[in-house]
Amino acid sequence: MRLLRSTDLALRVLMRLAVTTRPNPTTREVAADMGVPYTHTAKVVAELQHMGLVDARRGRGGGLGLSERGRGASVGRVVRAFEGDGEIVECEGETPCPLNSECRLRGALRRAQEAFYASLDPITVADMVATPTGPLLLEISRAPS
Repeated sequence: MRLLRSTDLALRVLMRLAVTTRPNPTTREVAADMGVPYTHTAKVVAELQHMGLVDARRGRGGGLGLSERGRGASVGRVVRAFEGDGEIVECEGETPCPLNSECRLRGALRRAQEAFYASLDPITVADMVATPTGPLLLEISRAPS
């Protein structure tokens, strides 16, 4: 299974905010720290804010912060939110699969997808930044551009 870029970026933003030592970094600063485009980061941050995982304030003294809900957020929940609940394979559409009515593959892939999410459910953002990852994240973000 391959994650969407937005899913990967969402997880990295959450991890970055979980270890930040800088008070209220801006979306632009977080994007620069991670070496990703600001526009993509802004879209992901808006969705994370909508989910209640990130606090974002505009203006002087504004910036981003990880909410308490964000620190304890399930990685599985975040991945589900960004990946959507779609099928792994396209069985219908312009050229529908002739096996569609009797196919066992779609069910097997759906169970595998759910097992993937279930394995991520007990992992929290706080778990992801525990030592040694958190200190390494801090070192990476301090590296000169």
